[in-house]
Amino acid sequence: MKSLSTSIFFLCFLNILFAQQTVGLFNQAAGSTDGYVLFAPIHSDSTYLIDKCGKKVHQWSSTKKPGLSVYLLPDGNLLRTASILSATFSGQGAAGGKIEKYDWNSNLLWSYTLSDSLQTQNHDVCPLPNGNVIVAVWEKLTAAQAISAGRNPAILASELWSCKLTEIQPVGATGANIVWQWRLWDHLVQDFDSTKTNYGVVASNPELLNLNFNGTNAATSVDWIHLNAVTYNETLHQVMFSSHNLSEIYIIDHSTTTAEAATHAGGAHNKGGDFLYRWGNPQSYNRGTVADRKLFLQHNPTWIPAGYPNANKIMIFNNGVNRPGGNSSSVDIISPPVDGFGNYPLSAGLAYAPASLYWTYSAIVPSSFFAQSMGSAQPLINGNTIICEATTGDFFEIDSTANTVWNYVNPVETTGLITQGTAPTSNQSFRCIYYPITYSGFAGHTLLPGAPIELNPLTNNCNMNTTTAIEIFDDEAAPSVTVINPIGQTIKIYSQKEMKNLTITLSSITGSLICKWNSISFSENGEISLIIDKIIDEGIYLLSYSNNEISCTKKLIKTAN
Repeated sequence: MKSLSTSIFFLCFLNILFAQQTVGLFNQAAGSTDGYVLFAPIHSDSTYLIDKCGKKVHQWSSTKKPGLSVYLLPDGNLLRTASILSATFSGQGAAGGKIEKYDWNSNLLWSYTLSDSLQTQNHDVCPLPNGNVIVAVWEKLTAAQAISAGRNPAILASELWSCKLTEIQPVGATGANIVWQWRLWDHLVQDFDSTKTNYGVVASNPELLNLNFNGTNAATSVDWIHLNAVTYNETLHQVMFSSHNLSEIYIIDHSTTTAEAATHAGGAHNKGGDFLYRWGNPQSYNRGTVADRKLFLQHNPTWIPAGYPNANKIMIFNNGVNRPGGNSSSVDIISPPVDGFGNYPLSAGLAYAPASLYWTYSAIVPSSFFAQSMGSAQPLINGNTIICEATTGDFFEIDSTANTVWNYVNPVETTGLITQGTAPTSNQSFRCIYYPITYSGFAGHTLLPGAPIELNPLTNNCNMNTTTAIEIFDDEAAPSVTVINPIGQTIKIYSQKEMKNLTITLSSITGSLICKWNSISFSENGEISLIIDKIIDEGIYLLSYSNNEISCTKKLIKTAN
């Protein structure tokens, strides 16, 4: 769908007329990364996990539509936002208001409402390693409050929505402790009203936000910032978030206390809650012009993890609304000037570096890739990138040379599941998230691929040996062993530790012996392949391995070849 060559591959791959297919798996080519994709259609109360062959592996059911992000946690639980009715923020499709946690079987473990007449959760949340959650929040201020802070009445309606970040610690089934909070309203500068305490030279205070910079907003828009993403860097102990309407991303210090976050001092960088870094639109702090703008209503900034290509750089889904040359989206990577202490040097009078992109992806015909709103881009460890063209429900993977190696179109819209051959009209998805086959959240769960999600699905010949693999971890007393699962006629086993003289058996679920292998040994971080010398049917099997020191059993799944 992204190029002529890809379209030709679709025709050969599915052996159908291209026009007959409208949803589901379009392309799974060599170079596509094995694993699973999680997504929550914005008009559905279900969350789906599919394999890279487009088959449904799991589904979580809830009672409300997302508001808007969802995450599969390392413990296998699902963290999702939920959209609830808000009188104050009604009419805003990104208004959520509730955060929920479900177990693998859709049992509600915890829910917390963060929505009232003055605030509501919106767009995104960020799960932290300690189990807490940072929540993106709209905060309502009256016109009088805005004017008292120095807002120009000419660009002010009856109220103004700012933003804040609230970190909550789940408590019980419906409670939470607020353990940290940051408010944008504490970090403003303005050059309109000299009688206010935050009056100053905007260009001399890039660590603060100009209260009267309106970005792309209409003169009297209430939704000033439109914070649409929040993420956390554990190594730097920093939080990054995105302003859609101002076309900027920001980084702040998370080592502060709540009290310090409300000031301009304290924390590891002694800047309190002021911006450590900002990027995308330097005219917002009077250190650039419209020609220097790089972001156009972007979403989903993310740090590229350590160990990945381009590690520690920042990837951004740049929606490209009203960019010079016309509407077209891109995935951009920037290399921020961060030092070994997590500081971001800034030269006097200049904008934050970099002045140009490190890497960018766009379609050959730029306008053919365009998400007016929402969207995501996720780097993969092999250099590939998973992209969500949100407004069309189009998920695709590109390799390091920008070839499309996987393509899937969400088959869920307002009216429910789409019948193959019907053109989708409302199949948007805020994001899609890739999880590798070894992700800890899959431990102990059976990930058996079922039918495609769409109705009347087409038949395809997608056959990826490890696409539906899971890693099941041993208990703490045993060596860490991974079995790629489901199995074919070969069983692949990996061991992190050296093991000698193992007896390995494969049995049916009822205990009948099928195969036995004697005197099997592993070197440290070694792997072996065991050939099953007889034909076995689809189903569940047990793999046991033992020697004089250990004895463990794992559940395996055999699928059709």
